[in-house]
Formats: sequence, C-alpha cells, structure tokens
Amino acid sequence: MAEPASPRSKMAVWRPRPLSAEPGGGARCRRCPCGGRRRPGAEPCWAAWRGRRPLSGGRGNQDRPRESFTIISVLPAMDSKQKQAEKARPYGLLKPAALGKIPGRFLLHQEALPHLPVPPLQQTLDRYLLTLQPIISEEELNHTQELVAEFRKPGGVGERLQKGLERRARKTENWLSDWWLKTAYLEYRLPVVVHSSPGVVLPKQDFQDRQGQLRFAAKLIEGILDFKTMIDNETLPVEYMGGKPLCMNQYYQILSSCRIPGPKRDSIVNYAKGKKQSRHITVVHNFQFFELDVYNSDGSPLTTDQIFIQLEKIWNTSLQTNKEPIGILTTNHRNSWAKAYNNLLKDKTNKESVRTIEKSICTVCLDAPMPRVSEDIYKSRVAAQMLHGGGSRWNSGNRWFDKTLQFIIAEDGSCGLVYEHAPSEGPPIVALLDHIVEYTKKPELVRSPMIPLPMPKKLRFNITPEIKNDIEKAKQNLNIMVEDLDIKVMVFHQFGKAFPKSEKISPDAFIQLALQLAYYRMYGHACPTYESASLRMFRLGRTDTIRSASIESLKFVQSMDSPDKSDQVKTDLLRRATQAHREYTDMAIRGNAIDRHLLGLKLQAIEDLVSIPELFMDTAYAVAMHFNLSTSQVPAKTDCVMCFGPVVPDGYGICYNPMDEHINFAISAFNSCADTNAARMAHYLEKALLDMRSLLQSTPKSKL
Repeated sequence: MAEPASPRSKMAVWRPRPLSAEPGGGARCRRCPCGGRRRPGAEPCWAAWRGRRPLSGGRGNQDRPRESFTIISVLPAMDSKQKQAEKARPYGLLKPAALGKIPGRFLLHQEALPHLPVPPLQQTLDRYLLTLQPIISEEELNHTQELVAEFRKPGGVGERLQKGLERRARKTENWLSDWWLKTAYLEYRLPVVVHSSPGVVLPKQDFQDRQGQLRFAAKLIEGILDFKTMIDNETLPVEYMGGKPLCMNQYYQILSSCRIPGPKRDSIVNYAKGKKQSRHITVVHNFQFFELDVYNSDGSPLTTDQIFIQLEKIWNTSLQTNKEPIGILTTNHRNSWAKAYNNLLKDKTNKESVRTIEKSICTVCLDAPMPRVSEDIYKSRVAAQMLHGGGSRWNSGNRWFDKTLQFIIAEDGSCGLVYEHAPSEGPPIVALLDHIVEYTKKPELVRSPMIPLPMPKKLRFNITPEIKNDIEKAKQNLNIMVEDLDIKVMVFHQFGKAFPKSEKISPDAFIQLALQLAYYRMYGHACPTYESASLRMFRLGRTDTIRSASIESLKFVQSMDSPDKSDQVKTDLLRRATQAHREYTDMAIRGNAIDRHLLGLKLQAIEDLVSIPELFMDTAYAVAMHFNLSTSQVPAKTDCVMCFGPVVPDGYGICYNPMDEHINFAISAFNSCADTNAARMAHYLEKALLDMRSLLQSTPKSKL
C-alpha cells in the first residue's frame, strides 16, 4: 500500500448540536445515537453526552458527525499562539483517553465517513489510454482508442453502465465492496495458500527450546487478547491519512472469523458479532488441534502464566505427530476442498471439531523447528514457512488455512503469521502485529494466582477412507506448490526511507521506480504493475490500483543506461517519474483511479444481463490486467516483512517495509516459469536502488 501522508487530528471542544422541530411537540436530535427522537419535555440527549469530546474531522463544521471519547476534563479555548503550536505538532494516531467501553462509537465513526465515489466516465477512459501507452504497441493502442471512442459515445453503452453504477452507489454503503469481496476472493478458485494468503516474517526470537517457545506463545496470546479488548470495547484508536479519518471496519473482521469453502463461491463467517462471542483460540501442535479457553469464568483474560501452563498441557498430550494431517485439506483447490469439506462434516464429531476451529478467536501454530539452513537464506525459508508451512513433511499440516489469523511460533525462534486475505488488507494486520510485538516486550508485573484450569480440549476427527484419500490428494497438490514457489527475502542495508525523504522524494515512489528500472534492465520493456492503494478514507473501502508503469517511468528507465543522456537529464526524469507516481497515488486514495471503476462497469454489464462490451474483450485490457509485477508497501514499526505469491504464472510478488535506515523486501516467483527468478530480481533491484542514489548524489537539485 502506498505510504499514507502523516495522520493529523484536530481536537475541538464539543458543543451541543441544534435540535430540529418534530411534529407533535417533540424534537429530533440531529445525528444522535438515540435514533433521532426524544419525548416532549425530555432532557436533550446531548446532556447525557457531557464530558465527551469528539475527534474533529470537519474543520468547524458542527453538523458533521464525529467520534466521541470519554474524558475527564474539557480543554479551555486556545489563543492564537496555542493554535499555532497545535498546528505544528507532529501527526499521529489519537489515543483514546477512556479504558472502559464506548458502545456505539464504531458505528458513529463509520456513518460519518463519506461514500466511495463513482469516478467520471470520460476521466477514467482518458486515464486508461494513458496507462496503456508504456505497456502495449502503437498498433494495439490505435485499436483500443477506437473501442474507447465507441464506448464513450453520448447515449452509448458506457453511459448506460455508468448510470447503473451511480444508481448502485446511491443505494449501497459502498458500490464496490461486495463485488470486490466476491470477485477478488470468494469466487477465486485457486488455493488460498501462496495464491491469496499473505504471510509475515517477524524478527527471530532468542529462544531455542520448548520452554522459550511456549513462554513467547503465551505472551503473544495475551497481547492478542489485549488488542481484542480494544476492539470489543470500541476504544481502538482511529487511524488518519492526510488528515482524514479512515474506515476501521477491517479491524472488526479479523478476529473470530473464518472462510468456508463452497462449490462455486466461498463465504465468510464472523462470530465476533453475535451475542455469544468466542472465548477460545485454536492451538495446533504436531498436526493435532486443541480448543483453549482464554478467559476466566469472570470474563477476565488469562494471564501469560496461566496460558503457559495450558500450552504445556497441550504439548505434553501431543508428543507424537498425528498420522492424518487434517489441516492439509485447507490447502487444496477451493472446489476440491469444498467437496472434501462436505464429506468431512457428514460425521457429527468432525462437524463439532471444524465448528470449534471456525469459531475460535484465532489459531496459534506451535511448529517443529525448521531444517537448519545458512544465515543468508534463513529469512527466505521462514517466509516459505509462513506462506505454506514447508510441505506435508514439515509444518503444512499444522495449519487451518481458512482461519483469518494464524500465528506461527517454531521451536527454533522463527515466528510470524499467515492470514486469509478476504476480510482484510495488510495494514490492519500489521497494526495488530505491532501491538502484539510491543506487548511481548513488557515485563511481567503481576504473578497470577495458580487457579486450577480445565484441560484444553483435544479436537477429534474420524478419518474415513474417503477423507484419507482427500488428504493424500491435498498433500500431493500442496507439495507441487511448495516446490514451485521461489521466494527471496532481501534486507537492503545501504539506506532506508530517510534517503529519499532527504531528497524530497516519496520513499514509496522511489522504491516503485527502482522496481521499474530493475524489471526494464532484466526484460527490456515495461510491464503492467499493480501497487495496492488504500480506499479506507471511504466507508467499507478496500483497495484500488496504483499503476506504477507510467509514461514518465518508462522515459526514466530508458534514459538511465543511455550514454546520450546527461546525469542532469536523468535526474530530472527520475524526479518527474516519482512525482507522477505520487500524483497517481493521491488520485487513487481519493477514489479516482481507473481499475475498480473499469471492473465496476464490466460487472454492471454482467448484472444487467447485457453482452460484455468489446472494450473488456480487447487484448489490451487483458494485457493491462496481467500484472507481471504485483507489489505492495506494508509499513510497520516492527522490523518485519510481509510476503505473498505472484498473481500470474510469469510474474513476481513483491512486498516491502521501508525502515529509516534499511528496507525489507520479500520477492516471490514461480520455479515453473523459466523467465522469472526471485534472487535475480533481488540483485537487479539492489543495483537499481544504488544507481538511483548515486545519480541523485552526483547531481545538484533542480526545480522541475
């Protein structure tokens, strides 16, 4: 995801909102949690809200709904000097002052967010033609221009579909979100392993034995429950980007949720929303699943010491590896897994066990140590473990890949997670991880009383010959995927995001341009490039595409190794290309990029039962959607890196976390493609970054 501009929040003293007249002598409270009505003579609702102060996102607009935090005191009015000081403060997340519950806060916040706009049709079509220029031939472009001209005619098919989209936008919370969830995730039939679910590699922990593993796992679980308390109490700090509050919905989807396989389309269940919330996590050890209650009878979460004792019980009752790794079934092609799922659930015991996994808050996988490898490839092997578990002989059976969150802790100190992508993008996952990692560093302040706790329940499975056959097929398919994945984690030590910032260049734009240069040097041409842009400024927003391959980036990469171009010219082209990327990013996060709009027009045609317009059957459209570079920036405070597989057979999946003085990269490709190689891409990327730094350092800054 493109790095957001620094968040900004401005505090304002709460003033009661005006009340509008209501027939029958009552009054209506405008945008009030009461639902809008109060009895004649009753005290206005705002009286009950005294002592709450909102996050102002509206710069003095009193009618704009805002979020409330309970606080003890109200700030006095600021004089002009204080206001200037307030403006000069660094941006950041606003921490809630309240520790108790703030019911209704999440809903109020969500309702205050704007709806995702439908971009103007002519604007999208113009920009579509511009994005095609660097990646298709002139002949193909001429043909596409004719199709676009036909599509955009007044009263033509484009306008009809646009009006349909605009009608949909008026009737729904977000015209895109349901469509995107279905087309990008739930109807996607390839396995979630490698092809959809990202992993995260955390820093290696300093334990080397079972005791250390279980102690760290216990502290991590306590950190998860601490974060869950903020979600349950609706006290999670609201995130901001460029001064705008962001949609927080994804945070409320990631715990106690699970994907369920279906024959044509999967579904997602979320048990966090019901009256009877999940009180347990799933722990997996030696391919055996356990239900571990993580709350005491009074509702308080278990402490690290209590969890540690429970994990020891689990370990000691699962010393032998289970012969039938039932979790392997979740790695299969979605249609095959849907059939096996139905077979599995015919048995009552199996059904109860599967439901227990699905309802759990999350899964914690206690892995066997990885095979020993040299230091230079260690992180790459950990990344593979996070993505797929290493195959049927290693830890792949120690997973339930449909579970939204799976935290992985191996006996040798390697750790991280893998998450099912449908409910959330990377940034909320990483924010959760940052919280947990910080939590694990806290010293134990209170030794908990050793109240006897019940034995964690082992989940039983009855394996029929048919299920055994399904497991064997899943093993074979998984091992082929494991062998095919080529993954390289590279820590680029020469500089971090501080250098491009010192040159007044966006670090994300700088890295994306380096990727363009690396690819061009390897293959001699530009390629369609996907970088995810957050749409969380809008209610239920997910992502759109930043198309990093631009006319400006192509001019720069073509000039970089040209002896005919001076360093000054090259530098100017570099700065123009990074500025163009920054502008496209700003456009995308404000809901004006082209990819989701084009998808919406196509899906609107399908929904209207009209023939799909020729524009979407065009070769150029297929080329534009074939992302040889699928990339994402997922910044984190923790020195970690996210990783995911390529989205096309001849492509790369590249994720990066820019730290101040170094950059973590995870680069993936498929071994089955002779033209791609993750280590080779890492080499060219490193060279591109160093060459771009040298170029900037050798050239005086010029005003464009």
